[in-house]
Amino acid sequence: MFATNFPASASSLLTVDTLIIGAGQAGLAAAYYLRQRGTSFVVLEAHPAVGHVWAMRYDSLRLFSPTWASALPGLPWPGSASRYPTKNEAATYLQHYAQHFALPIETGQCVTLVQPAPSGYLVCTATGRQYTARRVIVCTGPYTAPRVPAFATQLPAAVVQLHSSQYQRPAQLPGTGPVAVTGSGNSALQIAADLAATGRPVLVAFDDKTPTAPNNVAMWLFLLATGMLEAGRNTWLGRYMRRQPEPVVSGDLHRLQQFPNVQFIGRALAVTPTAGLQGKRAATPPLEAVVWATGFGPAYEWLQVPGALSAAGEPLHERGLSPVAGLAFLGLPWLHNRRSALMGGAAADAAYVVGNLCKST
Repeated sequence: MFATNFPASASSLLTVDTLIIGAGQAGLAAAYYLRQRGTSFVVLEAHPAVGHVWAMRYDSLRLFSPTWASALPGLPWPGSASRYPTKNEAATYLQHYAQHFALPIETGQCVTLVQPAPSGYLVCTATGRQYTARRVIVCTGPYTAPRVPAFATQLPAAVVQLHSSQYQRPAQLPGTGPVAVTGSGNSALQIAADLAATGRPVLVAFDDKTPTAPNNVAMWLFLLATGMLEAGRNTWLGRYMRRQPEPVVSGDLHRLQQFPNVQFIGRALAVTPTAGLQGKRAATPPLEAVVWATGFGPAYEWLQVPGALSAAGEPLHERGLSPVAGLAFLGLPWLHNRRSALMGGAAADAAYVVGNLCKST
């Protein structure tokens, strides 16, 4: 079955061998390898459709890896292997993948509880649906709780505030006056350029120390030739790379720097008395809006499994395998190597986790 929605009143118990939580690239890759093993499984997706998270991101978003480096197991991307797909193409690819392999995905099933049970785990969803499974693979993504700095609450109510997960297009931000984008990742640069193209003043609170790197064929060949993508997290190279700040695409930064209506103020430190932001170098004028491209925090409060999470709420695992029997994680940055954070890294991680999880339980 595919994309099955259950009514809110549904209350029944379904028993499967393995339950996958999340139908993003990691969940779909895990489903592919479980199908190959012939084991019974179900994929639960909180959103109304596969690929919904990609479809709802900002309009100008593109993958940061080319299609040849972004394929899931068993199905290449259509079209040129060297292009960087749009967010809508990414959503369509994931939908096509699920349909192509006829994966048993139940959409509209937001998991509210996972807890140990005599037969393995009990999993409950917001619709009242309940499942028991010998194994659970959590594929909800690295972090899902939007983070904003504490001083954001000091901005007046008249200043529109959006987290980058809510931003889609410039028309969401009213007026033509100053708007700030704060954050030091690729999303911040792309959103700021999106807004700058409208002509309104854009203040960019971007950390000057953020490293840059090109995103082209030469860069990808370098990463492959040096083994940087494949270096395990606990190798000397992996440990070195993990200590370094995440670089942004140099081309995106250069493009943004060319807009005459863009001002870089350094990392945002506080709110000014005039409803602006205090950066490293300057205080901004009164703002009409702020987009917080400041990342996400862990949100695993529904995972009520002793020993599964650290005191900080982070998943405990060794290459995706939890110290708790029958539980695993996929889709985490540096789950095994740098490639784990990319769509194309889902295959190797899923193959390892599925193979070892099914062998040990």
